[in-house]
Amino acid sequence: MRTRRIGEVEVSAIGLGGMPMSIEGRPDEERSIRTIHAALDAGITLIDTADAYHVGADEVGHNESLIAQALASYGGDTSGVLVATKGGHLRPGDGSWTKNSSPDYLKQACEASLKRLGVEAIGLYQHHRPDPKVPYADSIGAIRDLLDAGKIRMAGISNANPEQIRQAQEILGGRLVAVQNQFSPAFRSSEPELELCTELGIAFLPWSPLGGISRAGGLGGGFADVAAEHGVSPQRVCVAWHLAKSPVSIPIPGSSRPETIIDSAAGADLELTAEDLALLP
Repeated sequence: MRTRRIGEVEVSAIGLGGMPMSIEGRPDEERSIRTIHAALDAGITLIDTADAYHVGADEVGHNESLIAQALASYGGDTSGVLVATKGGHLRPGDGSWTKNSSPDYLKQACEASLKRLGVEAIGLYQHHRPDPKVPYADSIGAIRDLLDAGKIRMAGISNANPEQIRQAQEILGGRLVAVQNQFSPAFRSSEPELELCTELGIAFLPWSPLGGISRAGGLGGGFADVAAEHGVSPQRVCVAWHLAKSPVSIPIPGSSRPETIIDSAAGADLELTAEDLALLP
C-alpha cells in the first residue's frame, strides 16, 4: 500500500469511510466488523468516522463504537492506524441532520468521542460542518483549545471553503493538517479547496470520492473505458484518479462490504498513464 501524510503521520494512500456501516440501510454488525478487518488486511491505516454516524437519537457515536470494537478484535497490529473523527453535526433521530458548533458543545463531543474510541487522545479530530449560528472563529478556537490540551493529536476541518481553510490555519497557528470535503467525478465544486490544500501542503480527504452510495456503481464514460483497458473496476480507476489529482489527496471511500473496500484499496497501486488521465475529467 502506498502512503501519504497527514501532518507528521504516514497513512495509507486511501482511507476507509465508516459512515455506510452506521446510517440508514446499514448492514449487521458482523459484516461491518469483517469490512473493517478487510480494510486493515489490505493495508489501510486511516479510518474516518464521526459521532453523527448513527440512526436513532439514543445511539450517538454508533460508528465510533463499532470501529473501536473492530480494532480491539483484530488479530494484527493496529498501533499504526489513525482514526479520524468529527464533531459538530447531530442527528436528532428523525432522519434529519442538524448542527451545533458552539465551543462548549464541541468540547463535550470530543470528550464523549474519546470514551467511545477508548483512547487518551484522538488521532485526528475534525470540525464537521460550519454552524451559521456560531462564528466560525469560535468553533475553530475550540478545536485549538482541544489541541493545546492534548485531547487531540491533530486538527482538521470538514465542509469548508477556501476562506475558512485560511482562517482555520491562522487560528490553529499553522497546525491545520486536513480538510475533508465532498469531491468526486460527479461533484467537482471543491476543486478550489483541493488546489489550496495542495498549495499549503494540507491533506485533502475527499468524502464520497466515488460519487456517493447511490452513484458509486454508475461510474461510466472514461472511467469505464480506462477500467476495461486495465482489466479492473471503474471504482478502482476512480481511486487512482483522485491520487493523481494531487499529492495531498487521500480519498476515503465509504464501504459496508469487505469486497468493495478491498477493490478500492487496490486502486492505490493502480498507475494511470498520461493517456488514461486524458480520458478522465
